[in-house]
Amino acid sequence: MNKAANTYWTDSRLSAQRPAARPLTLAAPARELSRELVGTRAEVRRRGGLIPSWAVFTMIMLATFALCVTVTMRTHAEMRGAEQKFSQMQTEVQTLSNTNASLRREAERLQNDPRAIEAAARARLNMVRANEFVVPVD
Repeated sequence: MNKAANTYWTDSRLSAQRPAARPLTLAAPARELSRELVGTRAEVRRRGGLIPSWAVFTMIMLATFALCVTVTMRTHAEMRGAEQKFSQMQTEVQTLSNTNASLRREAERLQNDPRAIEAAARARLNMVRANEFVVPVD
């Protein structure tokens, strides 16, 4: 029977550990009160402590699991933020590359094409030919 039963629960002092088993006076100091409820240190050590070792192990495992889940969730949130930032920067780089390519084509055209040079001079610098008259219209 000793091997099958949990000695913590079959201990004869279990009834003495219950607060409702006997009335407690408030005049007793806290040290005496805890000694009556829990027992002396030697008794607690002999019983194997108040909390079974499997319960302590389970609490440690649950705390470790909760910590791992928290770290994983935070890491995934940071990764999603970094992915969004990366995609935004990628679109900005693509837009700037397209703008640079169009400016490069325009600069090449202005260096080589006389009609493009004339159109740019008329539009940007308001230039006219020597035989043309400018009539302002309001």
